[in-house]
Amino acid sequence: MSAVETKQRVRGPWRRWIRRLLLAGIMTLCIAAITGATYEFVSDRKDARRFPQEGRSVDVGGFRLNIHCTGEGGPAVILDSGLGIPAMGWDLVQPDVEKFTQVCSYDRAGYGWSDPGPLPRTSLQIAKELHTLLQNAGVPSPYIMVGHSFGGFNVRVYNGLYASEVAGMVLVDSSQEDEHAPLPASMTADESKEKTETLLLARLYPAFFHFGVARWFLARDPTPLPEHLDSGLRYLILKPKHVRAMVNESLNLDGESSEQVRKSGTLGDKALIVLTAGVSQPGHADLQRKLGRLSTHGQQIIVEKSAHLIPFEQPQAVTNAIRSVFDSIIAAHR
Repeated sequence: MSAVETKQRVRGPWRRWIRRLLLAGIMTLCIAAITGATYEFVSDRKDARRFPQEGRSVDVGGFRLNIHCTGEGGPAVILDSGLGIPAMGWDLVQPDVEKFTQVCSYDRAGYGWSDPGPLPRTSLQIAKELHTLLQNAGVPSPYIMVGHSFGGFNVRVYNGLYASEVAGMVLVDSSQEDEHAPLPASMTADESKEKTETLLLARLYPAFFHFGVARWFLARDPTPLPEHLDSGLRYLILKPKHVRAMVNESLNLDGESSEQVRKSGTLGDKALIVLTAGVSQPGHADLQRKLGRLSTHGQQIIVEKSAHLIPFEQPQAVTNAIRSVFDSIIAAHR
């Protein structure tokens, strides 16, 4: 037997085994994908029955936004959430506020039960959409605008555009434009690379959602929230449109949105309370103090034992701040 024939006989079995291993791997991946997709489909259908829409859909010019209004009276309180948080994130605050006035939470475009909206997702675009939403939903001004985190940018830009409609404001550990100062030229390449990576992840994320991977990871990450609220938020954020909306908002946070906030001006003498997380990084309270100076009647309150997510960790502090602004507005008009 020649050396060539011996090599061919040896290679033959190895090739067959490699083909079998590859085929087995492909079949395993297919089975895992089908199992994951089935798991996601069944779980999503179950969640949809368990969590019906909170609020109603209102056309704002070619797409619809979800708004959830409860209570009666005025001035109405308008709640704008932080980055990546649907309107349901106010569920520990809204029931107490509705006891003394009308209060409306809403899903920004792409969040919760709202349709995706036009790009770019900047604070200016969001404020204009909110204005149309409130008009079309029949919620009369003036408003007490409440913004948590990135929502603070949006309500400040809203005041800059429609100052006569805003009676007062509560900023809940709001973003502050100096946190997002423009990067020096030496760092612009890194910023561009980071944005590219973020966009790539946004395109890959839908696969994780469709095949149940994201749901599986979230299920392994317990939170201290009440079970119904925790499950409801998971249901809403496990949507590809949610991730796209969040990414598109974050891509403009350091640039256009920050600049729009800088140009929005001050609140004059309007009632303003700034709630600041007591558990935060050094220097955070100083930046928050600048927000308190947006109004001649501004007040900063440190929320002890709370980190950034004050509406979840200390919801009563948010309610108390809203009530304080509300009472001061009522007293001023007596």
